[in-house]
Amino acid sequence: MQNLFTNFKITINDKLYVKDPETSDLGKKILQNSIILIDEIGFEAFTFKKLGEKIQSNESSIYRYFENKHKLLIYLSTWYWSWVEYNLVFATNNIADPLEKLTVGIKLISQKIEDDHNTPHIDESILNKIIISEFTKTLLTKEVDEENKEGFFMVYKSVIHRIIKMIEDVNPNYPFAKSLASSIIEGTLHQNYLKAHFKTITSLSDKDCLSDFYIHMVKKVIS
Repeated sequence: MQNLFTNFKITINDKLYVKDPETSDLGKKILQNSIILIDEIGFEAFTFKKLGEKIQSNESSIYRYFENKHKLLIYLSTWYWSWVEYNLVFATNNIADPLEKLTVGIKLISQKIEDDHNTPHIDESILNKIIISEFTKTLLTKEVDEENKEGFFMVYKSVIHRIIKMIEDVNPNYPFAKSLASSIIEGTLHQNYLKAHFKTITSLSDKDCLSDFYIHMVKKVIS
C-alpha cells in the first residue's frame, strides 16, 4: 500500500468537524497526535485536555476543529476506511477474473498495515491498531441511526459494498453476499484483536494466516 497517494485527497463528511483539520498545520498536528495518544492510553482515557498538553496548545483550540472526541474518532475511522477503499480500488481495478479479484481484495483487507509515507501526518500502521481496538465504539451508540442518516459511515459501508460486488461477480446466486462481506471486514478486525489479547482462541497466535483463512472460507462458502 505504498506510494499511492501522490494525487489523491481524502474527503471527509463536513458534519464531523467544525473546521477541516487538513487545512492547517495545527489541524494536522491534532490528527497526528490524537492517533498517537489514543493508541497510547485508549479512547476512554483520551481527552482534548490531554491532547492539548501533548501538542502544547490550549484545549479550546482543539474544540475549534472538533465538537467532541466521538466525532474525532469517527473522523479518523472515516479517514482510515477511505484510505483502505482507495487502495482496494487501485489493487483490483485491472483484474478481469472475478475470483482472482476477490482473492486480491481479501488479501488487501486482511494484510498487515504499514505506514504510508505519502501521508506524513497520518501513521496508518498506528491508525490500524486504533481501528482494531476502538472502531466498534463509533457504531455501538444510541445515536448510531441518526449518525448513519447523516452519512457518517458511508465510506465504511462503501468498502463493504465493494466486497459484496466482488462476491456477487464470483457467484451471482449466492444469497448471503452482504452478510459474508460485512463478516470479512469485521472479522479481520476481531481476529487481530484476539491475536493481541486472546491468543488461545485464534489461529493467528501461531502465524499470520488471516488472509489464508478468509480466502479458504470464502471459496468454500460461495463455490
